[in-house]
Amino acid sequence: MPNSVVLLTLHSDHISTELQIPLSELQAAIGIPVNDSSAQLVDRLGSELRAYLTKHINPKTLDGKPWRVTIGALKVHETQNAINGVYRELTAQLELTPPAGADIRKFILDYDAVLHQVVTHKILVSVSQDWAAGKLAEDAPAQVGVIELDIVNNRILPLTINLEAGSAWKGLISMVRLGIQHIAEGTDHLLFILVLLLPAPLLHTRRRWTDFGGIRYSLSRLLWIVSAFTVGHSVILLLGALGWVRLPSQPVEIMIALSILVSAIHAIRPLFPGKETWIATGFGLIHGMAFANTLANLSLDAGRMALSILGFNVGIELMQLLIIIVTIPWLILLSRTPVYRIVRLTGAVLAAVAAIAWTAERVTGTANAWAGMVERIAGYSPYFVFLLALLAIFFTIRTRQLKNA
Repeated sequence: MPNSVVLLTLHSDHISTELQIPLSELQAAIGIPVNDSSAQLVDRLGSELRAYLTKHINPKTLDGKPWRVTIGALKVHETQNAINGVYRELTAQLELTPPAGADIRKFILDYDAVLHQVVTHKILVSVSQDWAAGKLAEDAPAQVGVIELDIVNNRILPLTINLEAGSAWKGLISMVRLGIQHIAEGTDHLLFILVLLLPAPLLHTRRRWTDFGGIRYSLSRLLWIVSAFTVGHSVILLLGALGWVRLPSQPVEIMIALSILVSAIHAIRPLFPGKETWIATGFGLIHGMAFANTLANLSLDAGRMALSILGFNVGIELMQLLIIIVTIPWLILLSRTPVYRIVRLTGAVLAAVAAIAWTAERVTGTANAWAGMVERIAGYSPYFVFLLALLAIFFTIRTRQLKNA
């Protein structure tokens, strides 16, 4: 339906706002063919459109003090589908700033663009991000109200917005949750961690992996590898989120896929024996860039960003710890049996295939069947862990029986 949308992103001292206005409705309201002739609309009528919006949006405190409104970028978006045909809308980026000392979470939104002339129009107001309330942009927008004509009184009533109290604790917890979600849903990150750990329990020569190195040796290598990866992504997460280091997402995603390929080859045959800690640190830097892009997109101020980096990192580490707890005991058990070579090679080859598929997809920007298959298979990961546990228990018992026979 051709309704307007108002999306609010709350910061500590202002609200970033995006207006989405159907051009067909706007044309009916202002009497200018903005929908019929939308080409170069912002270039032609940008100043008039800004003046119109300034006139029709008047936020104020509950006791009537006006907020400052700054109108930023304007852009026309066009989509087309078989049912509705061509649909065009104007998006406007605004910044709403309350008077000093005013509560940013409680105010009156007096906004009637289009609605002042098209009485059937509706304006849907939602919060797209509210860090202090634990709501992030990854979540669906939460509608807080509708501005429409009060038919009984024949007037447009402003919308009173009264959001729940926010706190730093809620924001921190939401970032921990986001970190957990980022790893849990990031098949490439999960696969990288697992394939890096495949050869961890094994001794090596210059050319091949050999026997189980013992519990102490295995746990020591595991600790160093995981800690190095953590240090790597933590450092770059901090630098990237603060805007000191930034790379476009496509090269970063390609490098992540290549890091999985290199680790898979290393799990088949040692590429850097004894240097896994340094390699894990380097790969951690690469993966940290992807994490940093996630935080940078939240556009938080310095204080909230610092807490977000902490919470996000804690979430990542909690999820990594869970992965280690549910997989490493079985890998250590299996590594003491002859069958581990088959398990290691199978896992490494599958990881390499996935890495090649992801690399091709991310380089070309075109989805491929192999990458889609990897994502579908990843949905069954709990069953693979269960199968790994069964294999570990069975072959451990079987190996002991053969030794005692």
